[in-house]
Amino acid sequence: MKVTWESGDAYELYMGRWSRMVAKPFLEWLDPEPELRWLDVGCGTGPLSDIILNHYKQAALYAVDQSESFIKSAQMRLRQGIQLRVGNAMALPVDDNAVDITVSGLLLNIPPAPDEALQEMVRVTRTGGTVAAYVWDYAGSMEMLHHFWEAAVELNLMADVMHEGKRFADCNKPALRLLFSDAGLTDITVTSFEITQEFPDFEQFWAPFLAGQGTAPTYLLSQPEADQAALRDLLKARLPTASDGSIKLRARAWAIKGRVDKAVATEDDDAAAD
Repeated sequence: MKVTWESGDAYELYMGRWSRMVAKPFLEWLDPEPELRWLDVGCGTGPLSDIILNHYKQAALYAVDQSESFIKSAQMRLRQGIQLRVGNAMALPVDDNAVDITVSGLLLNIPPAPDEALQEMVRVTRTGGTVAAYVWDYAGSMEMLHHFWEAAVELNLMADVMHEGKRFADCNKPALRLLFSDAGLTDITVTSFEITQEFPDFEQFWAPFLAGQGTAPTYLLSQPEADQAALRDLLKARLPTASDGSIKLRARAWAIKGRVDKAVATEDDDAAAD
């Protein structure tokens, strides 16, 4: 099933707003110098880029996303001072050693070959620079998606192949550290950030899934209307709901950063060749 990533407004409602909540502590954790050359890979509608622009006004920022519609949405949302390009994370339209710091938010689990995407991020970053990313803890504490997929699989076992907690089980501390180490990055550090997703009522929780952007919404809209209604009813009955109808869910993101040391990467390549 091909996952849809086309509508910037729909993505912002479904996931972009939550990514923005992670982006702020992520940047505080990175604690970069103020006047750096940045690249945001898989920028989407620009939640991470937006925080970078607001906190580091002297920075030079480039951003890339595979979706042309997302790039157009980011252009409308972000102030001047950013260069936006349509491009594939596994073949970035950026020169070698062009930036000081490369970041990505909610991207590393999306490309067919995350290791290739990370190698591209290393390629475009100068020696001594930083590569950093954050992804949801899909198999651990991303309750919005966990509740959705558990209910979906209960109603239809075929949904299990789309279950993000299983498809993206490698979004965890040891696997991310290994991914960065294999890419030749050094001084690797991993941490986590937890946010609270608040919905005034169930309808506000449910509406983003109906917009069809992302894995879970794409799955939902592929189902017959009766099955969609059954999933809706099951979720409504199971979600933790306060007396006023509001819903609060936990969402944890893993964050990782490493230093680019291309001498180490070259030594590893030479050893592999031997």
